[in-house]
Amino acid sequence: MTKSQKIKFVIDTLQKLYPEIPIPLDHKDPYTLLIAVLMSAQSTDVRVNKITPLLFERADNPYDMIQLSVEEIREIIKPVGLSPMKAKGIYGLSKILVEKYDGVVPKELELLEEFPAVGHKTASVVVSQAFGIPAFPVDTHIHRLLYRWGFTNGKNVVQTEKDAKRLFPKELWNDLHLQIIWYGREYSPARGWDLEKDIITKTIGRKTVLKEYYKKKTR
Repeated sequence: MTKSQKIKFVIDTLQKLYPEIPIPLDHKDPYTLLIAVLMSAQSTDVRVNKITPLLFERADNPYDMIQLSVEEIREIIKPVGLSPMKAKGIYGLSKILVEKYDGVVPKELELLEEFPAVGHKTASVVVSQAFGIPAFPVDTHIHRLLYRWGFTNGKNVVQTEKDAKRLFPKELWNDLHLQIIWYGREYSPARGWDLEKDIITKTIGRKTVLKEYYKKKTR
């Protein structure tokens, strides 16, 4: 298969598997999505989805959020981990939204990246999922799969994002990043990986990855 045939195979397979793409984090607007994504760093979407309703019951907009103290926010979000840093970030960005943006989350990636505790990936998820602006946020699943599929050298997420944007059509980025995440979770996980179920890697996978997999299987 040529590189472009592999790309087409990935797109077609993912569209067949995920014609309707569920959004992993529960939210109702750009602000609640921003907070949910910030909370999901080094945590799981399942855990975040259990905690966000408790937080949003108290404050689901920046004006209400800054009525809480950092300590109160931290107590609520403790189960998601890294709560001291995340609570400061949530309070800090809510304050900036109120003082500088009239409580409205900006659509621009560069502006979002200026907020405390908001990195490039968080900002990319928000512009993509809240505003429909093409972005390709790279999480651990996408990073792992694009390496397994031979589309990137896997050195770092920055390089993986560049490669993904170069290889895939821009109009598909927003769907693809979610489809790849779901596929990674269901068919191509880091642990307990069964290549027989992973049709994409089995078909187009990097030779060294497949060789290593079979070597481990025969041990």
